[in-house]
Amino acid sequence: MDPRRRREGLPGISGRRGASLHGEKAKDVSYTLNRLWDYFREERKGLLISFLLVLTSGILALFVPFLIGKAIDAIFPGIGLVLFDKLRIIVLILLSIYVLDSILTFLQDYMVSGIAQRVVYNLRESLFNKLQSLPIIFFDTHTHGEIMSRLSNDIDNISITISQSTIQFMISLVNILGSFVMMLYLSPLMTLASMVTIPMVFLLTRTIAKKTKVLFKEQQRVLGTLNGHIEESIAGIHVVKAFNNEEKMIDEFMALNDRLRKVGVKAQIWSGFIMPLMNVINNFGFGVIAIVGGILAVRGIISVGVIASFISYSRQFTRPLNELAHTFNTLQSGLAGGERVFEILDEVEERPDPIHAIEANSIRGEVEFKNVYFEYKEGEPVLKNISFKVEPGANIALVGATGAGKTTIVNLLTGFYELDQGEILIDGINIRDYKKDSLRRIFGIVLQDTYLFSGTVKDNIRYGNPRAGDEDIVRAATLARAHDFISKLAKGYDTYLYEGGSNLSQGQRQLLAIARAILANPSILILDEATSSVDTRTELKIQEAMIRLMENRTTFIIAHRLSTIRDADIIMVIDKGQIVEKGNHRELLEKRGHYYNLYQSQFANVDIC
Repeated sequence: MDPRRRREGLPGISGRRGASLHGEKAKDVSYTLNRLWDYFREERKGLLISFLLVLTSGILALFVPFLIGKAIDAIFPGIGLVLFDKLRIIVLILLSIYVLDSILTFLQDYMVSGIAQRVVYNLRESLFNKLQSLPIIFFDTHTHGEIMSRLSNDIDNISITISQSTIQFMISLVNILGSFVMMLYLSPLMTLASMVTIPMVFLLTRTIAKKTKVLFKEQQRVLGTLNGHIEESIAGIHVVKAFNNEEKMIDEFMALNDRLRKVGVKAQIWSGFIMPLMNVINNFGFGVIAIVGGILAVRGIISVGVIASFISYSRQFTRPLNELAHTFNTLQSGLAGGERVFEILDEVEERPDPIHAIEANSIRGEVEFKNVYFEYKEGEPVLKNISFKVEPGANIALVGATGAGKTTIVNLLTGFYELDQGEILIDGINIRDYKKDSLRRIFGIVLQDTYLFSGTVKDNIRYGNPRAGDEDIVRAATLARAHDFISKLAKGYDTYLYEGGSNLSQGQRQLLAIARAILANPSILILDEATSSVDTRTELKIQEAMIRLMENRTTFIIAHRLSTIRDADIIMVIDKGQIVEKGNHRELLEKRGHYYNLYQSQFANVDIC
């Protein structure tokens, strides 16, 4: 059964075999931050240096308001007295602080930018490596565009958040603590008055954070769905145009795009509330400070310079909160992206090799299924009590209606899926006891839907055996009847193929896939409608090559065209997940059962013998 045909009918697979990407309850912010910190641990040295730079810069900045206050107090306008020597020293010190602070700021940005890019590099690498270790069923049940959104958009959001927020958090911490200490030093009473805004800021940020977190999470989810729609539309553009469905695809895109716009507007509006409200709170705080400071100055408790310094420190105390509010949009978007990335990183991987796993070496090709059951959706078995034994070197054909379970059988044999009950043995050993990488090396697979990578023709054939030489590649292509058309290409075997081999015909792509399987020199060969996209004459030539390829190899052939499997040693008819008939071509015709009816439907006017 083709996974693409199954996708629409499997809404609940991930709930049983792995966490759903968008059906699971969102993890909290602390979880996401803790996971991100795991990646920051490798940058502890750089973070420490950055923090020391920030600390030094912050300490220097703390002197600025204090010196400005002293400069104000050095001027006595009432009596026309100005202490120029004192002012000159203060100005020189301030200039030195500004120059040194600029140098330190450059070094901070340089260090943090490097840290952020290395963290994102490691995160993206972890995500890609995770995708390589996830079971096939994960990719069968999630759109490619949604997965791509995690690797691109969500990672980019994390990158922006880290680069903008890491240094900001450090600076904020130093400024808040340093300013608070200096405010206490200048006037404990005015410090107490300035704290009236703290509860207001806390309540504001907490209220808006709850709302924006949900909205940015939804925004990323809809963006992933939109990317999935775009990816499918482009990949299937020939089908879209063939059925004149451009308007339908545009309407679906506009609906998704409109939904993304609406949730994006809501997210931006809510995150945009925080800056104006923070300014209102800050101005209220400055008003309180001015009133209290004015009263204290009139009574001679503090000077005007102290009030000026205190207001500057108060700004330094509240400015980090304003700057965090300014980056609140990016922060929430980054956290939402982080949650989505870690959802994939938390997915259940393929079953690991057991401790006692052995290498699959010198395989003879004996295959046995013992009472195998399998289901994609719980309670709806696809295979029911499948049992058969195949001798080494035999050719086995699997026939039956679409969706009967033919492809599922070979997917279980190759270990792409984990069976629910029963055993699958190769050379008398359970496939679970083989190391997965060595198990899959014994198979050569040619699928109905071939896939070619971006690169040369030579590189695509060599994918079956990276150690093969050029002569081996030409030999494999010749056996697959691909050498003739390859030689006619502009650069022969060095011709560059676009993604998916789109500059070749479907039949030519299939010939290259067959050459790739031949080069792999497998012990067990699997042909899933391997000649379905070639013409009859080419099919006959490929069958001649296949006869030589299949010699002394156990071969499983899935075919709808029964002419391709007449000479198979064993033909198994699969119907509704069960083996309903088994035998060779003549024996099954004589039974006049399922196989006979299938054959008659294709060759009604041909002598069936």
